[in-house]
Amino acid sequence: MSMAEGARVVRAYGHPGSARTRARPRTKGRQVDPGAAGRVRALLGDRPRRRDLLIEHLHLIQDSQGCLVPGDMAALAEEMKLSLTEVYEVATFYAHFDVLGDDDPRPPPVTVRVCDSLTCEMMGADALIAALEESVGEDVRIVRAPCIGACDRAPAAEVGHNQMSHATPERIATAIADDRTGPETPAYTGFDDYVAGGGYALLRECRDGARSVESVIEALDGSNLRGLGGAGFPTGRKWTFVRAEQGPRYLAVNADEGEPGTFKDRYFLETDPHRFLEGMLIADWAIEAEETYIYLRDEYPVAREILIEEIARLEKEGLAEPGSIVLRRGAGAYICGEESAMLESIEGKRGLPRHKPPFPAQVGLFGKPTLINNVETLYWVPDILANGPGWFAGKGRNGRKGLRTFSVSGRVKEPGVKIAEAGITARELIDEHCGGMADGHRFKGYLPGGASGGILPAGMADIPLDFGTLEEHGCLIGSAAVIVLSDRDSAADAALNLMRFFEDESCGQCTPCRAGCEKSVGLMRRPRWDEPLLRELSRAMIDASICGLGQAAPNGLLSALKHFPQDIPNG
Repeated sequence: MSMAEGARVVRAYGHPGSARTRARPRTKGRQVDPGAAGRVRALLGDRPRRRDLLIEHLHLIQDSQGCLVPGDMAALAEEMKLSLTEVYEVATFYAHFDVLGDDDPRPPPVTVRVCDSLTCEMMGADALIAALEESVGEDVRIVRAPCIGACDRAPAAEVGHNQMSHATPERIATAIADDRTGPETPAYTGFDDYVAGGGYALLRECRDGARSVESVIEALDGSNLRGLGGAGFPTGRKWTFVRAEQGPRYLAVNADEGEPGTFKDRYFLETDPHRFLEGMLIADWAIEAEETYIYLRDEYPVAREILIEEIARLEKEGLAEPGSIVLRRGAGAYICGEESAMLESIEGKRGLPRHKPPFPAQVGLFGKPTLINNVETLYWVPDILANGPGWFAGKGRNGRKGLRTFSVSGRVKEPGVKIAEAGITARELIDEHCGGMADGHRFKGYLPGGASGGILPAGMADIPLDFGTLEEHGCLIGSAAVIVLSDRDSAADAALNLMRFFEDESCGQCTPCRAGCEKSVGLMRRPRWDEPLLRELSRAMIDASICGLGQAAPNGLLSALKHFPQDIPNG
């Protein structure tokens, strides 16, 4: 800076500490309103103000006030000793937080979220949304929502926190009138019934020394149990890797199944939670975890109520140390199903996937070695240990081993959770477990692995469904979410629905995914698809995206181009 420029700066602003500067004191940023500060302080009570609890505290305010207003956000930042930017960047990342500006009106007291993912769209979600927008009053807000894990009951909606099956305008209106906006807990196998059937005997054997860690891991290896959240990594090997790392170690359970078409973990948590919890506690014992975190998607309020109650019971019965099992609530972000994004969210941050390596087994939660398993994987652990590895490995068809839990939805008579042998084909699954195709529908195609798994025609419905059998066809089994299409469905429309989902759910961290999904949706909405450009764009996304979301997002599009050319718009 020249002397002349320096003189201009001094004339404009004065020297630090000069009379001119002191005469014009200004405070920077938004000042905390005392009323908001008292309200937020009362909501938080004696809860710790740790950084990793930011999302939990945002939920407290959202649930209490129905939204997040600037005053409360500033008060929360002050209370947690965070910058206001940190609070805003997290709150605005997640779909279930209503972050308002100074002049924004508060949302209506009741929010109805209508799922518009593929199965619900096939079953009339668009017509339902249109009818609701015409019929509801000003005190109700209608919101399009991604998959809420109720594909077997499509079209599905949430009235407040009450998930509604086979939703209609009339049923939704009745629920609002009756103030049925909270979760309704169904009957499930509770602690006493589970223990009466021999539950937690295996955990006690492990803790009492009747079983060694080595024997447990050997049983898992022999059973061929793999990660059933989608990746399919051998479970015993993963436990071994984490156990070999220097402690402290953590266990993180991925219960954020947001893949459109998937609802198996919800089924296990809402019907037989203790089988999962025992498997989880055995994993905790095996790796000597400092703490165990369950990251549960916010769309599963019933499962959350069950887990809160049953974890408290485990603590009361002495099967879990108080506070050693931490239940964390997601906030509406599909990307947090990616393991490293989930860890970021547990730490109270935006769910941005981490670069790998290092892998979570080495540097995971809070920078420590972390074992990550999903709900279904842990659910099978007690049965494998009780019945022996051969029991599980002995199941299977077509040379495959084990059992798989298929979430089946779409044009079948009996959708739902189907526990079947690994290697079963889509045709066998439909005929043997789903009562065949729905009346008036002819089998046209299927998604073998949810939104990320691609689309195959009915002529390829005899491929064994398992890890490693579908990749050569450009598809994946993933979390085994099978969506069945009929002759009344367009594969091109299905592919567009899937790409719209990925466009909405991309975290935005990397350009290939962020821009690629948006550009693909724009091209797919045109009267004529530019196939060379779409293929070029897909290749860039597959090769250059940071995580599996962007890498798998084009699978549905590429499948439609390859297997359903008759459905592709050509102007």
